[in-house]
Amino acid sequence: MTSAAPDKGYEPAAPEEGYERGLGSRQVQMIAIGGAIGVGLFMGAGANIAKAGPSIILMYALAGVVIFFIMRALGELLLYRRSTGSFAEYIREFLGPFFGYATGWTYWLLWVVTGMAELTAAAIYINFWFPSIPQWVSALVFLVLLFGVNLISVKVFGEVEFWFSMVKVTAIIGMIVIGLGVLTLGFSDAGDTAAVSNLWSHGGFFPNGIGDSLMTLQGVMFAYIAVELVGVTASESEDPERTLPKAINTLPWRIIIFYVGALLVLLAVVKWTEFSAGESPFVHGFSKIGIPFAAGIVNFVVLTAALSSCNSGMYSTGRMLRDLATSGEGPRIFARLNIRKSPAIGITFSVLLMGIGVVLNYVVPEKAFTYVTSVATAAGIWSWLMILFAHIRYRRAFRAGRLPASSFPAPGGSFFSWVAVVFLLIVTCMVAYDKDARVSLYVGAGWAVCLVIGWYVLKARGGAQPLGASGTAEPERVSK
Repeated sequence: MTSAAPDKGYEPAAPEEGYERGLGSRQVQMIAIGGAIGVGLFMGAGANIAKAGPSIILMYALAGVVIFFIMRALGELLLYRRSTGSFAEYIREFLGPFFGYATGWTYWLLWVVTGMAELTAAAIYINFWFPSIPQWVSALVFLVLLFGVNLISVKVFGEVEFWFSMVKVTAIIGMIVIGLGVLTLGFSDAGDTAAVSNLWSHGGFFPNGIGDSLMTLQGVMFAYIAVELVGVTASESEDPERTLPKAINTLPWRIIIFYVGALLVLLAVVKWTEFSAGESPFVHGFSKIGIPFAAGIVNFVVLTAALSSCNSGMYSTGRMLRDLATSGEGPRIFARLNIRKSPAIGITFSVLLMGIGVVLNYVVPEKAFTYVTSVATAAGIWSWLMILFAHIRYRRAFRAGRLPASSFPAPGGSFFSWVAVVFLLIVTCMVAYDKDARVSLYVGAGWAVCLVIGWYVLKARGGAQPLGASGTAEPERVSK
């Protein structure tokens, strides 16, 4: 990974050619909160609990600390200068055009693949209430509805995502409060067996050993994919200098409450040996408590989480494609905005590919969801690594006096970015060790070949931006 250090000659696309700044503080805050609560918690935690027992709480906390380091690194980049595109713009600036190109397309792939999985999950959740409705019909309906939301305007997207996030947040807080009531007051069917001692009484805190607990980190990291979406919303925030630091700095509290807190209470109320893969631990836990309609209520929340993730994915893919197009790293047609300043063509292209998930609803085997989430995790790790390396390069240039200071500096400079890099590389090794998750590395290798071929095709056609004197690309100014 070599390129000359950036200088002040790098200029992003003209702000007046950018998006509508239609996301207010309320919406950015809830998008940030919603990004930290998804299917990875509501569904994925079941398999992780079965593998790690109560120690899964520590794994979510450990991963959460690293995610905070990544977000502070991204925050410093976002506020060192205003971005008119996605966070890939900073990667292009500090690591060179190829890495910006590769990260943009990889992040786009992440959300397309995740969108397929979430649509399928949402259709399965609908079958809970309406088993007679074919799964592909539900998936198609959700695909069309969310597509319309993203085409209308960023304000409508922000409002829909706000309420999706509100449902998730309210549900998690409600679960914690009810669980604490069971523990302290002893009511409900689980009152006789609910106790804090459940966290260590059934084989200890690490019942299957520390090694098995660490192996769950790959699944845990999937739960945190989407927190970096704040870096995509930056260009459409009304007041990013105020809203972005607040959204990022409250991340530790969100992790403590929504992950550590929720799992602490859940595993104290119901012993960990009763949870298994393939079911939501929260649905199972509330069934044990005996609350009427608990399964239906939690199923609605899980459905909301899936739709929220798919909604965010459509939003993100359109912005990533436009960023690639304005940098000469993708088809120019994706650079166009519609009358509402939405990248409609890029969103439409992404939605058509997500529609493959609708077709596959009849033929996808049981392990397909595991494979898809593994691919998404691998793509997420690549994106996070690129953010961290870009931050490290920025700090180097800042210390040398070549770039101005950010209004939101990361604590410890680049030290914690290096810590996060090492952690992510360790998780990658764990993915390689796991026979089911290992498929993501095979897919990643094939994707890397496609990216390299695409890069040379772009260069041959004159589309890829040449390196300037600073080692960065000169983004092309694109008219509407």
